[in-house]
Amino acid sequence: MEMKNSIPVWLDKNHPNFERWKRARELSEDRGKFVESVLSKEILPDGLSILDLGSGEGGTAKILSQKNEVVSFDINASRLKQQRENSYKKVLGDSEHLPFSSASFDVIILQDVIEHLQSKEKIIDSLHSLLRKNGIIYLSTPNKLSIFNVIADPHWGVPFISLLKRKSIRKYFLNVFRKTESARNDIAELSSLKTLLDVFENKFEVRLLSSHAVKEVFKGHKGIVWSDFHLRLIGAANRLKIGRLINLMANDKPGLINKFFTPTLYMILKSK
Repeated sequence: MEMKNSIPVWLDKNHPNFERWKRARELSEDRGKFVESVLSKEILPDGLSILDLGSGEGGTAKILSQKNEVVSFDINASRLKQQRENSYKKVLGDSEHLPFSSASFDVIILQDVIEHLQSKEKIIDSLHSLLRKNGIIYLSTPNKLSIFNVIADPHWGVPFISLLKRKSIRKYFLNVFRKTESARNDIAELSSLKTLLDVFENKFEVRLLSSHAVKEVFKGHKGIVWSDFHLRLIGAANRLKIGRLINLMANDKPGLINKFFTPTLYMILKSK
């Protein structure tokens, strides 16, 4: 998700993140296929009502709309206009004022979105009310305390930014190095696994899916990683032939590995 403006920052070829954002756009349907593979572990993704919140390029909405009724929701009109697919509904709006009735959806997709939102607790309460009985949320978000994100923040590629609050990122980084972006209201503020569990566990049963993500990465799935730094790490792991070891270490428990190493947290949240 990005700030609403007439010149989308992600289309600026002079921006240092342009190539990474371009790669993410090109892989949007692959990302959708990965989301579908995760959902299939919890629920048959067929005949469902699905909300893709912060739908971006629309790749996930396109994939899921093949067998489901999908609403693609985004704050940015230019991104929705770029979604050429007509098999799903497109809605422009703000996630803090969702124009949907209670119990409207079986599944809600939060794909690399929650870190951009102003109030995680408020949004989660709102989304919980939109879910039908036994509804689920798919969530992916960068891990604040992952050593790999501390070394190179997934949004800026700069050390230690992942540890900062939004206000500090604006004050100490954007105001100095990226003044043209300092007014953005969607600056990513990452959360730790513990923080996310504290936010979710009152209303949801939480299931981590790190093992599945790692397995798919080393099988060559293209829709999971697009950060240059993370791609180099995977390349190094393949050259050193330690992919199998990493697969063995990967797990779905809220312990050391997922707290401090897993770069992106993948979760299924099942409504209580």
